[in-house]
Amino acid sequence: MPTVQSLDHLVLTVADVEATVAFYRDVLGMKPEQFHPADGSTRWAMLFGSQKINLHKASATFSPHAHAPKPGSADLCFLSETPLARWQVHLSKMGVPTAEGPIARTGATGPIVSLYLRDPDGNLIEVSNRA
Repeated sequence: MPTVQSLDHLVLTVADVEATVAFYRDVLGMKPEQFHPADGSTRWAMLFGSQKINLHKASATFSPHAHAPKPGSADLCFLSETPLARWQVHLSKMGVPTAEGPIARTGATGPIVSLYLRDPDGNLIEVSNRA
């Protein structure tokens, strides 16, 4: 049976690309990248590690796309080697409230401890340390 090995990218449908770029850059430390696919359009992605998040504006989605693309419907967990106490200080300085945590959870490879927050569209963002 064929299998997949890793996640290359995912797509977030967003209401405001500029606000989303600013949040993922300034709050989560991702690198914004503008790119131009073969169709000639201009798009944005947020890079981190060896993955990226492509941003699609809700009012101008690209085909193909999810059956019902909608801002605020994602729930994403990001692993970080930065201690959560440092994240809490950073988030406070940035004016980003935490929704919950630190709290013990189970990640893809075992125990994690997580902080929860929301991006500009209300997507649930989990920042986690391996326990």
